[in-house]
Parts: sequence; C-alpha cells; structure tokens
Amino acid sequence: GEIEYAPCHEHNAVGPMAGVVTASMPVFIIENKSQGNFAYCTMNEGLGKVLRFGAYEPSVIEHLNWMEKTLYPILKEALEIYGPMDIKNLMAQSVQMGDECHNRNKATTSLFIREIASSILQTNSSKEDQIKVFDFLNSNDHFTLNLSMPAAKASLEPVGKVKNSTIVYTMCRNGTEFGIRVAALGNRWFTAPAEIIDGLYFPGYSMEDANPDIGDSSITETLGLGGFSMATAPAIVQFVGGTSQDAVNYTTQMYEITTEESGSYKLPPMNFRGSPTAIDIRKVVDTQIRPVINTGIAHKDAGVGQVGAGVVNPPMKCFEDALEAYVALLEEEGMLE
Repeated sequence: GEIEYAPCHEHNAVGPMAGVVTASMPVFIIENKSQGNFAYCTMNEGLGKVLRFGAYEPSVIEHLNWMEKTLYPILKEALEIYGPMDIKNLMAQSVQMGDECHNRNKATTSLFIREIASSILQTNSSKEDQIKVFDFLNSNDHFTLNLSMPAAKASLEPVGKVKNSTIVYTMCRNGTEFGIRVAALGNRWFTAPAEIIDGLYFPGYSMEDANPDIGDSSITETLGLGGFSMATAPAIVQFVGGTSQDAVNYTTQMYEITTEESGSYKLPPMNFRGSPTAIDIRKVVDTQIRPVINTGIAHKDAGVGQVGAGVVNPPMKCFEDALEAYVALLEEEGMLE
C-alpha cells in the first residue's frame, strides 16, 4: 500500500534526526497539565548506527524489536507503579548540573534512572531483562533527549494559539529544508534550504560527507534550551566543537533575540539568569542574529549513520518571510495605517 509522510509536529509529536515514527513504535506521552495538551516522542535508541541517523541493517532492526518487546513493556509497567513523572523538574535540575537538554543529557538521564530504578525492580519482568534495561539506560546518556523534546513541544504548542504574537513556537528541519512556525501565523510553515553543520567530525569524515541539518530536536532551542543554554553545559564543546567561552557567548547572544527569561531553567554560569526564551522574529530580523542550534550530524548517504556533531543556524529567510507575512496579516486586519 501507499505510505503517507507528514511532519511529526503536525501530529503533536517530535522525533530526533530523521524523526521516524510509525504505528508500531512505543512513544512517551508528555502532558502539559496547565494547558491540557499532549506531546509524543519515540524512545531514544542510543548513539552509533541507529534508525534516526539513517542506518537500516539487521542490528538496527533487532535493537528496535528489543525496545518494543522488552524495554517498552518494562518501562510502561514501571511508570504505572511510579505514577506521573515531573519531566520539567528533572530538566530544571539538570541545567544546574551541566546539561542543556539537547546534546548533553547525562544529568537528566542519571536523574531519570534514579527516579525509576525502584519501580523497574518491582515489575513482573525477569531479573535478566531488568539488568538489560538498566545497562541500556546507563549506556545511553541521550535517553532523556526523547523526554526533553516532547516536554519542550508540550510547553510551546499553546503559544501557537496566541493571536498577533511574533513568537516562534516551532523550529525544525528535515534534512532538506529548515522550517519555523510563528504564533500569529498559525500552522503555516516558513521554510528555506537547511544548512551544512560546522562541527567536529568523527575520524575519517568531513563536511563533504554531511547531510544538511536534520531533525525536530531544535524544539529544545525554541524553548530556550540546547544551543541557547550552552553556557550551563561547557563540557558540550568537546562534542560539538568550540571553547567554553564560545558556549557562554552563544547564550549571551540569544538574549538579544528573545523576549523572556525562563522562570524554570536557571543557568548557574549566568548568575542563575533564566535561559533566553521566546524567540521574536522581529528581533531576529532587526539584529540579523540567527538562533544557535547544537546538533548531531548525519551522513548524506543512507545506512552510514552519525558522523559528528556541531553548531548550525536557521536560514534568515525563514524569519524574513514570516515577518513579511505578519505585516501582511496586520494590514489585512486593518491594524496598520
């Protein structure tokens, strides 16, 4: 039969890198209790040759099957024992422990394991399977990226209903184009060609091997985490390139294109200033400062997988086109003379 593709964001979901979500894949369910909306995300496979980086071979499928048949049932039962987990609280703690909740998730994942460990041991699963689950969680620092992303999505989605607002509530990329959505302009996408990432490449690879920017994980930057909060995660420069001062500079610059400082995500290196949040398209165009995103790099050829990590920016055209559309909307509604 035919397969229809659609952006995860149009289904209240997010997916890192290639972002594949199919009907058979278990997902995390994140609820924004204050607004009553939900967001969804698959479980993180780990690094290396994985589906989200375009790898598709027997070992990849075998691992996905293990996640579906072993990891998911155990975590599902464990969460039923534990009850609802406050992911925002975990993230707020982790940004004061060296994470920025996009490409550094070591603290968040450690906190998650600490919270869920007792409940896993209370499940009806075998000791052997429990050990495999713990070993996988312990080996995969990125596991909670797939919780931070839908948490950011759930936080931002209500912004899309704020009339006449110039705040960006979605940033994502599909390996070909970069797209943004702006509150006042509803579900309309503003796109431009995605850029090649400048970063650190694994031995034997270079920018010539890189696929253009890809994935929904830039929803973390849209919320004010990830590249916007790199100051609080100086160790990340060993993964994406640059210096610890570069990380501070990135965060400092992002305050110039945002309208708010987070009341939840406080950054110790910035004297506990809240992370820069609420990207305003007017400020982006006026200052010509583009949002900064740290990200993994996928090989341009299918099946190879991840080849590095680095820093990238959205095309300015997305913001310029959105601002033009916003002005046209105001004129249409008679709000401009």
